[in-house]
Formats: sequence, C-alpha cells, structure tokens
Amino acid sequence: MPVSDAMQAHLDSGATTLCRCWAITRADGVVMGFTDHDAGLSFDGVDFHAQTGMTARALSQTTGLSVDNSEAVGALTAAAVTEADILAGRFDGASIRAWLVNWAAPADRVMLFSGALGEITRKGGAFQAELRGLTELLNQPQGQMYQRPCSAVLGDARCRFDLGQPGYSVELPVEEVAEARVFRFAAVNGFEPRWFEAGRLKVLDGAAAGLIGVIKNDRYENGTRTVELWEGLRAAVAPGDTLRLEAGCDRRAETCKVKFSNFINFRGFPHIPGEDWVLSYPVRGRLNDGGSLSG
Repeated sequence: MPVSDAMQAHLDSGATTLCRCWAITRADGVVMGFTDHDAGLSFDGVDFHAQTGMTARALSQTTGLSVDNSEAVGALTAAAVTEADILAGRFDGASIRAWLVNWAAPADRVMLFSGALGEITRKGGAFQAELRGLTELLNQPQGQMYQRPCSAVLGDARCRFDLGQPGYSVELPVEEVAEARVFRFAAVNGFEPRWFEAGRLKVLDGAAAGLIGVIKNDRYENGTRTVELWEGLRAAVAPGDTLRLEAGCDRRAETCKVKFSNFINFRGFPHIPGEDWVLSYPVRGRLNDGGSLSG
C-alpha cells in the first residue's frame, strides 16, 4: 500500500506513536472497529474501540498469487465479539481491513491488510480468526456452466426477478417453533401448498434477526401451514418474532415460465442433449433424422 509523505516522515523520525486498527464489516451491515491503542480512535466513519483484547499476529503477504494470511485473536466480550454471534454465523465471511495508524494524528495511516474472515475457533473465553487476503478470491472457479437447471439465484442480478411483488413473499409473526427449524402457522392465506419450498426464510427481528434459512418443506394441512428448514437457525427464535417467507424456485424452465413469468431471464439450457442422445446409435427401422428420441 502507498505510504503518504507525512506517514513516511513519521516513520523516519525514529520516535513513533503507532498503533494498529481493524474494521470488521459483517454481512448484515454491522461495522465494528478495534484498536490495540489504550484509547479509542475514529476515522473513515468508524469508531475503533480500545481495551477489547483484539490483537493480530504476524501478517504474511507476497507479490505473487499465493494467499495472504494472518490471524486475529481476542477476548469474547458482551460489548464486542460474542460467542452467540459467532455461533449464529454473523461473522462468517465478514470483510476486514487493518491499518497502521499514527494515533497522535490518525490521518497519517497506511492500510496493511484487506480481506475477509476465514475459520473462527473459540476456546477459553477467547476467539481466534483466520484472515484471508484478496487473492483468496482467485481460488474460486469462474466461467459459465452448461446445465439444464438455471444457474442463477432467485432475485439476484442475473435472475432479475423482484421478490417484492405481491404474491411472492409474506411477513408474519412466529406462532409455533421447534428447534429453530420447524415453524407452524394457523393461517397463511393466498399461497398454494409447497409455494415456499426451496425458498428462503429470513428473521427480521429478535435474537436471530438477519439470519436466513433455506426452506426444505412447505406443507398445508388441516388449516395449519408447516415450514421446515434444511438446517436449524443458529440462534433462538421465539413466538412473536417477525419472519419473511420468500417463494421458492426449483430452477426448472417450466417453473421459471409458469410460476414467475421470468423465462426471458432463465439462465439454464433446457434443450441441451442428455446422455441418451449422446450415447445413441442408428437403429434399423427407426427414423434417424437427429430429432427427439423420446417419441
């Protein structure tokens, strides 16, 4: 990272007033700042709190494509990083930035690291988080996948479907819940059975606010609607908490056309030949014109 003239002059002075600062931005938009200085600092619209026990180990960085990495360690506290938030997955994939700062003049600083949190472990009232640099993103597969189902996520920039349209989502309070995985409602009118299957359940308030689960089953029997998630939410959900149910998509071309009227944005290849066509061979007495083999 480039170093400003003022910062370089301070480093060259031989008598420095330096500290480290970290800013963590979670997926739910919460920004948390930490510093190893004995007093709090503020810059870039972030308050960096002292006495949180947050420290960072040696940072490994290279000029090639190998992954930059380091570790952050700290104490689990009610005011900062809590065990409940880690268990709930609120810090999974959170972005992190680290600076070397002149605490006497915070405008003089240099960014040392930018990346994301990796694996987080907890032990003895403390946590240890792996820091992964931006080059980690280069390890992800890129390119177009040719398959019959749609490769987009319902509602994303490639799908372009607006889930805010009437009839495709509903907000309602929790009535009955078991293991933060099975939810039962006395009345959810206007939606067919299995309408929300393969959709999302998002918690809007309460202890689990911001957490999202994927819906496995959506059944409507004897006036009761039962919504079951593939995996239980990693925080407590209580009656009265508000949920948002979003319609599900099984990624088939027919579903995209009939249920969502969005076939123009279908990102699959429904007419790609299957294995039967690839392995076929000419047969005497059969029409061999390259057409469909289903007839």
